[in-house]
Amino acid sequence: MVRTDPPSGLRGMFARFVHSEVSSSVVLLACTVAALAWATSPWSETYFALARTKIALAGGDASLALSLRHWVNDLLMALFFFVVGLEIKRELVVGQLSSARQAALPVTAAVGGMVVPAAIYAVVNAGGPGGYGWGVPMATDIAFALGVLSLFGERVPVGLKVFLTALAIADDLGAVMVIALFYSGGIRGGALLVAGLFLALLGLASRLGVRHAGVYVLLALGVWASVLASGVHATVAGILVAMLVPVRARRAPAEALAVVEERYAALKARPLTRESMVGDRSQLDDIVDLHLAAGDMRPAGLTLEQALHPTVAFLVLPLFAFFNAGVRIDGSVTGTVRTPVGLGIVAGLVLGKQVGIMLFSWLAVRSGRASLPEGVGWGQIYGGACLAGIGFTMSLFVAELAFSDEVLVAQAKVGILAASLLAAVWGWLWLNARLPKRRGVEEERP
Repeated sequence: MVRTDPPSGLRGMFARFVHSEVSSSVVLLACTVAALAWATSPWSETYFALARTKIALAGGDASLALSLRHWVNDLLMALFFFVVGLEIKRELVVGQLSSARQAALPVTAAVGGMVVPAAIYAVVNAGGPGGYGWGVPMATDIAFALGVLSLFGERVPVGLKVFLTALAIADDLGAVMVIALFYSGGIRGGALLVAGLFLALLGLASRLGVRHAGVYVLLALGVWASVLASGVHATVAGILVAMLVPVRARRAPAEALAVVEERYAALKARPLTRESMVGDRSQLDDIVDLHLAAGDMRPAGLTLEQALHPTVAFLVLPLFAFFNAGVRIDGSVTGTVRTPVGLGIVAGLVLGKQVGIMLFSWLAVRSGRASLPEGVGWGQIYGGACLAGIGFTMSLFVAELAFSDEVLVAQAKVGILAASLLAAVWGWLWLNARLPKRRGVEEERP
């Protein structure tokens, strides 16, 4: 078996990433429960009226009016996809997907975890009105999946955490491609060309070393507005912009450290107080150069990811859950799950994820292209496959894109919630039986 521990330089960031995802899952769950409770209460109409409230932005002769839910889904979720894009690029450049050997197992598993659920759903809904929703059961919600895994504390091998995280990130990449190719409207080429122009300007600003954040924000908003106008779903703009953000440091560490040492020595050679640089321009220049050189060693992608992750985890995703998870829960829920849409989603997420991930993982290992993570057995991989059936955020998002009929949307939401709950409970029960019972025990239970 090969080691899959994150490189030592990334351990702290990986730990913060997992902790953030785990913590946000609690907030996400609370907002989901609140939405379900309000949508089922006697005041349910006020919930749906709030979601439909129109908010307009106008400038000159142009205006853009969207419902509150669509502002969340189209604008705020673009920020979510931007962070997802940063995570994907980090993994592709310096992380668990940066080499063919490292990426083989989670990427192959992710492919199986997308293809098989989509196929199951398509078979169940063949020829029916819900057939277009085949992309709904393809997704994995990394926050909830890691949240359940965190319940086991130090019993979980690092290799299993890394495997599930890398699988979910590869899954996100697949979901983005599906949204862009199959769940966007009629494509308008002129708007896409404008989006391409804004992207080119973003890339040029980065290459020229422009440091003013406002320039990048304005250009990114231009990309978002152009993509929105093009018919491609606006959130894809987040991924496109993220792909242009450098993951590696702007300046070689040796060069940057030489500047830091030179400027530091110059500052040490003269009296330096909190007021001295006000009258001594050379001191201020040395301080600015020292600051810029140190900043150039900090990769922009990682900096943005760390800065935006709390906003996405504790604001954007909870708002998305609140405005999208609300569905009336009553005596008809059982019947809703038994509809072709509900049944296809439950079967796809709960069974399809397990079968697809396990089958494709076994094929990857059997072919010699991949190895199981150190300290992780097939039983634990199966537990991870069960947790991958928690679709939630991305599944809800795709459902909103796939269906225009409110009845089908409601059936899909109930199916997603039921499947995610089943996957979480079964995954927890299975892993509780398979993970070591005490710290320091690396072997999987027989």
